[in-house]
Amino acid sequence: MNIKEYMTTLGQQAAAAGREVSRAESGKKNAALLAIAEQLALQTDFLAAENAKDLVAGKEKGLDAALLDRLELTPARIQAMIEGLQEVAALPDPVGAISDLNYRPSGIQVGKMRVPLGVIGIIYESRPNVTVDAAALCLKSGNACILRGGSESIHSNKAIASCIAQGLQQAGLPEQSVQVVETTDRAAVGELITLNDYVDVIVPRGGKSLIERISKEASIAVIKHLDGICHVYIDGAADIEKAVNIAVNAKTHRYGVCNAMETLLVAESIAAQVLPRLAQAYKAKGVELRGCLKTCSIVPDCVRATEADWQTEYLAPILAIKIVADIDAAMAHINQFSSGHTESIVTENYTLARRFLREVDSSSVMVNASTRFADGFEYGLGAEIGISTDKLHARGPVGLEGLTSLKYVVLGDGHIRQ
Repeated sequence: MNIKEYMTTLGQQAAAAGREVSRAESGKKNAALLAIAEQLALQTDFLAAENAKDLVAGKEKGLDAALLDRLELTPARIQAMIEGLQEVAALPDPVGAISDLNYRPSGIQVGKMRVPLGVIGIIYESRPNVTVDAAALCLKSGNACILRGGSESIHSNKAIASCIAQGLQQAGLPEQSVQVVETTDRAAVGELITLNDYVDVIVPRGGKSLIERISKEASIAVIKHLDGICHVYIDGAADIEKAVNIAVNAKTHRYGVCNAMETLLVAESIAAQVLPRLAQAYKAKGVELRGCLKTCSIVPDCVRATEADWQTEYLAPILAIKIVADIDAAMAHINQFSSGHTESIVTENYTLARRFLREVDSSSVMVNASTRFADGFEYGLGAEIGISTDKLHARGPVGLEGLTSLKYVVLGDGHIRQ
C-alpha cells in the first residue's frame, strides 16, 4: 500500500463528504447518530469478537494491565457508546445559529453565524470508544473526520467503523463523512498531519510524546493540551471540611487523568489545621506525599520535594504539596508551573475568589470545586473531543461549539454604502 496515495484519497473523500454533511439538516444528522447507535446495539457480538482479537494481540505484545483495560470493549462500555450517541443527538445543533445580531447606523444588521470547521483529523491511542465519541461530535457539528486510532485497537476500530458506515448510509449521509484509517503503518500519521489541502484541524488525544510529536510536525492547526499540571490552593479563609473533601477528591477520584490535581498549595495560616487531616486521608488511599520544607515539618511522612516535582504530571498516586504565604504567592506559583489546564481555590472570601478567577490564566479556573469537574460532560457539553490549553479558537473542554467557527453575516434590504 502506498501510504501517501492512500491518505490523500482519504483526504479527498473527506473534503467532498464534508461539503455535504456541512449543509445537512439537524434531523438528518440526528438520524445518522441514532442509526449508528442502533447498529452498535445490533452488532454487539461482532464488536466483542473483533475486540477480543486486539486483546489477544495486546497480551502477546506485553501490554500492561492498565492499557489492556483501556483497550477492552466490555458490554457496559458498548452500552456507554450507544448512550453517548443518543445524548449527542439530543444536544442543540450549533451549526447555523446566529448571535449578536445588531443594527448598524447604516441600517444593515450584522451578526455572527456558527459554521463547521470542515475536515477534522483525530489521532488517538488505545481506547476504541474514542472512535464513536469523535465521530458523533464531528457529525453533529457538521464536520467530516478522519480517525487514526492506535495500532493495538485496529480490529475494534474497523468494526466500529463498519457500524458507523451502515448508520450513515441508512440516514442518507455519505459514508466518507467518517473514515477510519485502516493501516497501522506509522507513516499514515505523518501524512495525515500534513494534508493541508483537505484537512482543516488536527486533534491529538493521548500521551505527551504523541501530542508533542503532532504539535512539532503538523502543518495544520492543532487543538491540544500537553500536560495536566492542575493545582488546588487552600486559602487561609477556607472552610476546612470543604478543603479536605475537595483536595482528596481532586487527587484520588482517578489518578491517570489530565484533570487530577498534581500540586496542592496551602496558605501558611491554615496549614497546621488542614495538612494533618489531609495527610491521614491520603495515607489511607496510598498516596505518596512530596512537600516543601515547611510541609515536611507538619507531615513527618512527607518526602522532600524537588524543583522537578512542581512541574511534573504524575498521573499516579503521588502529590506535591507546598505551603505558601498567601494568594499572591499561590498565584505566582501557579502562573510559573501550571500547564494552563485547571486550577481551583478553596476560600470563603468572595473578594479573593474573584481575584483568583480573574488573575489565574488557565483554561478552567474554579472556586470551591474539585478540578475533576474540568470535563465536557460535567460542563454540559454532552461530550468532548479533548481539552485545549491553547488560547486561540477553542479553550478548555472542546465540545460541539469548539468544532465550529464563526463567520460574519450581514442582512440588508438594498443597502449601499454612502
